[in-house]
Amino acid sequence: MTVVAESAASLVQSVDWVAIAPPTIAAVVGLVVLVADLFVGAGKKAVLGWISVAGLAAAALALLPLLDDDRSTFCLTGGGTHACSYTADRFTLVIQLLVLGGALLAALLSMSTLKDSQDELPAGEYWFLLLSSAAGAALLPASRDLATLIVALEVASLPAFALVGLKRGDKRSSEAALKFFLSSVTATAVSLLGVSFVYAATGTLHLTEIATELQDVDGQLHTLAQTGVALTLVGFAFKVAAVPFHFWVPDTYVGAPLPVAAYLSVVGKAVGFTGLILVTVVAFPSYADVWGPAIAVLAALTMTAGNVAALRQRATRAYSAVRLLAWSSVGQAGYLLVPIAAAGYADDDAGAQKAIGSTVAYALMYAAVNLGAFAVAALVGRAQRLNRVSDYRGLYARSPLAALVLGFFLLCLAGLPPGIIGLFAKVTVFSAVVDAGLGWLAVVMAVNVVIALFYYLQWTALLFRAPREEPVEHRAPQGEPVEHRAPAPLTAAIALTAILGVALSGAPQLVLRFADTGLF
Repeated sequence: MTVVAESAASLVQSVDWVAIAPPTIAAVVGLVVLVADLFVGAGKKAVLGWISVAGLAAAALALLPLLDDDRSTFCLTGGGTHACSYTADRFTLVIQLLVLGGALLAALLSMSTLKDSQDELPAGEYWFLLLSSAAGAALLPASRDLATLIVALEVASLPAFALVGLKRGDKRSSEAALKFFLSSVTATAVSLLGVSFVYAATGTLHLTEIATELQDVDGQLHTLAQTGVALTLVGFAFKVAAVPFHFWVPDTYVGAPLPVAAYLSVVGKAVGFTGLILVTVVAFPSYADVWGPAIAVLAALTMTAGNVAALRQRATRAYSAVRLLAWSSVGQAGYLLVPIAAAGYADDDAGAQKAIGSTVAYALMYAAVNLGAFAVAALVGRAQRLNRVSDYRGLYARSPLAALVLGFFLLCLAGLPPGIIGLFAKVTVFSAVVDAGLGWLAVVMAVNVVIALFYYLQWTALLFRAPREEPVEHRAPQGEPVEHRAPAPLTAAIALTAILGVALSGAPQLVLRFADTGLF
């Protein structure tokens, strides 16, 4: 009886509510919005948006009490083991700030989109799905066992499927959601098979215990463990949009509401690369000879496919601006994968830590400027429904500030001054891959940077060219352009991303210092 009582006591533990506050707040506010939608009149649905924005801001502020020390909860105690399923360390906080900040900016973009949607988008369901996805995305970086990782990945993904297909009566939106759903379900099924193989080989799901057990796997189970490691990576590679799991990206971004596309391009990728980092450098370090070369090849293929496809986009094609940003995000995913691959070739934990810091630094830069580019695209899309790249010609003459801001974001993505933060991020990635001895991957990245320069600079130059003369029948009365005043939330999103980009360009070293996650 005493043994049974002690065993039962070891399973009973207190929950550290402060540690789990960020994802919990997002989830609770999502439920509040869903219930409030039943009682808010059709003309006052905007209040749901402000509640959602306030909830995401509160979730981000809940990170402040966690800055002092690392905290863990849902831990196994007894039997000489101490493994936790949820850990709020420096790595967790940095990624949670990224995903909650990205979700907050996407929410600001969404407010004007919902207002202009003319009831095509149901507000209550939209905000509930966005907050639910954000809660899953905030949970994932704190997950320290494979079961919680997969659950967090699905909680972040399933609402995103519905968000993509939420436009009523829009065939393009429904088709995009179906492609996104089917490909994601396939990737998840493969990952679950990999998780089951890893569990069969090690007898545990906790990442730190897996790392220990994989070092002494029985020879008969070695092949099973290797296969499990490879298959587990598939689901996270899908979320990052790594080749060959990238084919859903352009159609999904075009079919989704623009704020949802912006959310997927930043928060979706953050979920993917965070999961990859946790399962590779934390759970599978002894199998670096399996995942290191695999991710290096994926990085090379992904950046090349993304940049070449972006280069081939026609400026006059409908929604070509969104498609170009979609393919650009695939290319940027390749750059994000490079330091993770480099971590597999590191000689010690310090080298792997430096490589992972490079990925996080690049992700922080990419999140700010890519969300800013989508925000300006949303602004232009209010007047130009087809949102073609050619529609941006002469934007400086119509809206000087929007043109300057978009030009700055594009130069950041290209890695050119005055976008110093983009240049700094690319240099840190180059440094990581060179230190790892992956010279061939550094050459591939250099070639892709040159390819990307062409379409980024081409779009930037178009902003400042003289606008085309419109046919007389298409002009506004007296030849005056029609004014489309930007809503306050959209203006705030553009301003916040621009301020962040300029501030980080002025002090880029702060990004690398902040990205020093202390994961090891």
